[in-house]
Amino acid sequence: MNLWDMETIQTEESLDDFLATPYPETIEMMRRIKGDIVILGAGGKMGVSLARVALNACKLTGIRKKIIGVDVSIPDKLVSLGVEVIECDLLDPDKVNLLPLADNVIFMAGRKFGVKGSEELTWMINAIVPYNVGNRYVNSRIVAFSTGCVYPLVSFESGGCRETDPPDPVGEYANSCLARERVFEYFSRHRLTPLLLFRLNYSIDLRYGVLLDIAQNVFDEKPVDLSVGYVNCIWQGDAINRALLCLEHAACPPAILNVTGDWMLPVKDLAEKFAEIFAKKVGFCGKDSGKAYLSNTARSVELFGKPRVSVDNMIQWVADWIKMGGATLDKPTHFQVTDGQFLDEDHKS
Repeated sequence: MNLWDMETIQTEESLDDFLATPYPETIEMMRRIKGDIVILGAGGKMGVSLARVALNACKLTGIRKKIIGVDVSIPDKLVSLGVEVIECDLLDPDKVNLLPLADNVIFMAGRKFGVKGSEELTWMINAIVPYNVGNRYVNSRIVAFSTGCVYPLVSFESGGCRETDPPDPVGEYANSCLARERVFEYFSRHRLTPLLLFRLNYSIDLRYGVLLDIAQNVFDEKPVDLSVGYVNCIWQGDAINRALLCLEHAACPPAILNVTGDWMLPVKDLAEKFAEIFAKKVGFCGKDSGKAYLSNTARSVELFGKPRVSVDNMIQWVADWIKMGGATLDKPTHFQVTDGQFLDEDHKS
């Protein structure tokens, strides 16, 4: 059986190990790409897995390459696995200028929730940190995590926003993310830093994500909000491997890539599927606005193929995880939000 078609995932350890699995094409890329890799924001929920994928890919090639994780705080587990870790406040330019140089940079630092009531910190992290990083790593190739929220909300019939569509962000968070992109774009266009803007929306594993949000409501017999009728999502392992592969596609002027599943999923259908699995009744609330954050992934599929993990597998894994009482991060996506206003809590990519 294909590893990505396993029937269920039963423990956090097996989940983390699965998310740390490099794809064959990622392993081959590690053979080609020169230099070390610095991961900024390595302490976040995706950063830890990405660092492990990069490290495991290097081990499988037998190539010596430093994987350096940087964040304000980093789990001890990364140290024991062989990742070089540096604790650094990326808002401090003096500290950023002391970070080791590297040919390759994955930028994952950012703030999403916490916008309401602390807008100034969101702007500092999402706009000033990129300047500090761009100035330090002007001669590196950079893959900078961004979000599909820089696009306007669109209808299902539109087929989703393409990379060539102009940004039209809604709310403080989305506007601060566009600022992040523009700061990095400055370095790419004017300082010739190779760059790829990685516009990701709704990466999931079993402890967080839009599928968990919907499934948990169904399991708890709470109504599912239909204010947003369709969602994109992609398995975190697919997103992580794509991020590393994007190092070879950084360019001047900057490249842009939408990263999510090659599907637009009806929220109502997802809720009813979970209700069938749980043998529970499902209720609904909210009226479909007809608009959602939806991205067209034709370019991503052209470059890297379709995501390995299917929607059906994700649905079944999430359902089994909930039935087992698996741990969650208690960080709802708030995918129903269309006005750009998020609850007050911290978020890292």
